[in-house]
Amino acid sequence: MPNKTNQISSEKIKQVLLLLVIIVMGGLICYHLALFIPSVLGAITLYIISRKYNLYLQEELNWKPWAASLVIILATLIMLILPIYFIVDLLIEKLGNASVYMEKFNVFIDKIHDFIYSKTSIDILSKDNLTKLKDSVGKFSTSALSGTFNTFTIVASMYFILYFMLDRPRLFERLVKSSAPLKKANVTLLGEKIQKMVIANAIGIPVVALGQGIIAVIGYFIFGAPSPILLFALTCVGSMLPIVGAAIVYIPVCIFMIAEGQVGPGLGLAAYCLIVVGLTDNLLRFTLLKKLENIHPLNTVFGIIMGLNLFGFMGLIFGPILISITILLIQVYRDEFAEDEVELIMPEPKEIEEKIDLNI
Repeated sequence: MPNKTNQISSEKIKQVLLLLVIIVMGGLICYHLALFIPSVLGAITLYIISRKYNLYLQEELNWKPWAASLVIILATLIMLILPIYFIVDLLIEKLGNASVYMEKFNVFIDKIHDFIYSKTSIDILSKDNLTKLKDSVGKFSTSALSGTFNTFTIVASMYFILYFMLDRPRLFERLVKSSAPLKKANVTLLGEKIQKMVIANAIGIPVVALGQGIIAVIGYFIFGAPSPILLFALTCVGSMLPIVGAAIVYIPVCIFMIAEGQVGPGLGLAAYCLIVVGLTDNLLRFTLLKKLENIHPLNTVFGIIMGLNLFGFMGLIFGPILISITILLIQVYRDEFAEDEVELIMPEPKEIEEKIDLNI
């Protein structure tokens, strides 16, 4: 006769089967709508940043939900589009003098080739290498065009989703809270943590990039770098990249200046950027970002690398968040299901300045 005490209860079996169905259905949805995952993440980011302003317009000033939503969407569009327009306008302006820059670029490449060939007898401009370069450029151009189209699709979808979040914010938050299969305290904790990390990344990373760009452009003007305003914009963008950062911009500029015969200014700019711009990056990351949310630097580096591969540009924000949330969920799991008493490593009360109000 079987031992009933060792049998799995029917309730457990139902629970496991239901979880399997939910996981399979969720996996199918994510797989077939993977293109729109960055849109959802972007909408969540903008919602968290603009939440208090949306509630102020709707609940304090009694604006119509649609009017408040449209005003916030317009404001975010302006803040996002103006920097992009500024960079594109500068690039188009410089493309007008493309022939001059291409002539200088060819001279620069010839100097590099002659130097390498004299030292190593390696012909970097051989026919095989040029063919490989041509193929790589063709592949990159196709990828860039495809990426541009995808970017427009993602941005349009992001604002479409954001409108419905902003239109009825209390209902949206209530649905999120009621859907989470966790204790109320853990749901509140996750909400607070996600809010602080989103703000730290969505605001902190651009501020750090802008700070590096401002410090770098001072050096560009002092040492006579070509097109310092354009380099300022490119440095701001490059500083958001993991590991290489702003060096991806100023190192080629320094090499270009040295190759043109400006040895002193080129070396001076290299020293200035490596020391001053590098210190600015570290100073801002360990002061501003640490104040907004104490995120470990390794978390940021590996999070951005992973996020860019998974979500594209939105990975700059959600990559580090994903790693932090994974660690936090492990702690929440132990709190929810562990039989022994486990003390969660949570933020100190003084670290939580503003809490998400999920109560309706």
